[in-house]
Amino acid sequence: MDRAEVDSRIRAQVEPFNTKGVAITEDTSFQNDLEFDSLTVMDFVAAIEDEFDIIISMNQQAEIERWGQLVDAVQKLQASREADA
Repeated sequence: MDRAEVDSRIRAQVEPFNTKGVAITEDTSFQNDLEFDSLTVMDFVAAIEDEFDIIISMNQQAEIERWGQLVDAVQKLQASREADA
């Protein structure tokens, strides 16, 4: 799956959580720009995990602060899952 497709699928998942209609860029911060609290992050991560059939560890979540980092992480996890299948 290419990066653009991963990005597009994550954008579809973020819509219900992006209550302020923030324009998403590679540098969009989940905490500062989208103002996600810890509960919102948990719900958003669960939606992504379901969408891509992956698991994002707590350590990985702690390292992901910006949109581009999330897209890269999901793409890497997705590629790893497909390679193991």
